Amino acid sequence: MKILYGVVGEGMGHAIRSAVVLKWLLDQGHQVQVVASGRAHAYLKSRVPRVDQIWGLTMAMEHNQVRRLATATDNLRGALEGWPSNVRRYFEMVGRFSPDVVISDFETWSWLFAKVHRIPLICIDNIQLINRCWHDDAIIGQEMDEFLLAKSIVKAKCPRAAHYVITSFCEPPVRKKRTSLVPPILRPEILNATPTHGEHLLVYQTSPTFSDLPRLLAGLQRPVYIYGLRREIQEDQRQGNLVFRPFSETQFVEDLASAAGVIASAGFTLMGEALHLRKPFLATPVGGQFEQLLNARYLHELGYGTYSRSLGPNDLVDFVDELPRYRQALQSYEPRDNSALFARLEELFDLAESGILRSRRVRWLGWGDAAK
Repeated sequence: MKILYGVVGEGMGHAIRSAVVLKWLLDQGHQVQVVASGRAHAYLKSRVPRVDQIWGLTMAMEHNQVRRLATATDNLRGALEGWPSNVRRYFEMVGRFSPDVVISDFETWSWLFAKVHRIPLICIDNIQLINRCWHDDAIIGQEMDEFLLAKSIVKAKCPRAAHYVITSFCEPPVRKKRTSLVPPILRPEILNATPTHGEHLLVYQTSPTFSDLPRLLAGLQRPVYIYGLRREIQEDQRQGNLVFRPFSETQFVEDLASAAGVIASAGFTLMGEALHLRKPFLATPVGGQFEQLLNARYLHELGYGTYSRSLGPNDLVDFVDELPRYRQALQSYEPRDNSALFARLEELFDLAESGILRSRRVRWLGWGDAAK
């Protein structure tokens, strides 16, 4: 089967998870053409063949907060050069690759290609959880306006696909047809890791907002391995109980598998990996990204950890004190591999070959019903 696979470039989690799916597709003998924007392009180009670069939307960040005006301005500027480039890529693709199925990881170029050519479209991502599942009032909280805004954006991103496969560590009720929930997509390094119970905390933070975090962590009286805050370093730097580390995938997985707990943003990829290894998690959701707040609140509701929107010394002390309770709750979390996702894809591919799997049409492209 010929498959066009689109990967959004904002946030490396999409690229990391897509690489796992792409390897499986290639191992199954499928012909795959990838289009990716941003950092996802470089990441995937070094791991799979046939990766084309396209322009995609970006987010402007400051103080661990999405800046909406700056985001809009940056994307308008980028579109002046990006859209013509995307149009060129489109016509190049039409001339050399005719896919049977399109897969989109929250990526719009591939979605548009599928719609124009009426090719079955499968969406694989975690963000559609916002729109296609029911969420209790405790999860939405006081941020109803933020939730509705995020829901409208997600709904408009890749509307009326043939099927939505949502990766999730929680299981809220599905409210829309053509939707499947599967466990988080995990790298082989995580699946092959053996969790142990060390004393250290693993911290992954890249935002300058957390420049004061080392001073707070120094008071915890236990080892702390910190990634991201000193991105320019080439070797470990020790400062009391703190160890600043350059990024190494092998070392990072080892530190994660042996950690007592994890402190990081509420991004889905690392959270899913930590829960698979049954590691308590203190999340610091990025402001203006309701998807991260959603992850953090489900984490808290399930008892696997907690979250703080303005991390302070009391949050760190409370997290350490509650580690035994979080570890106990995590005993109920069932570590699972990627087999459920792969089995669902095989079923969807069979439906596509038989002509049963079809994407819904959208009126504003010139046919069918309005997006739902």
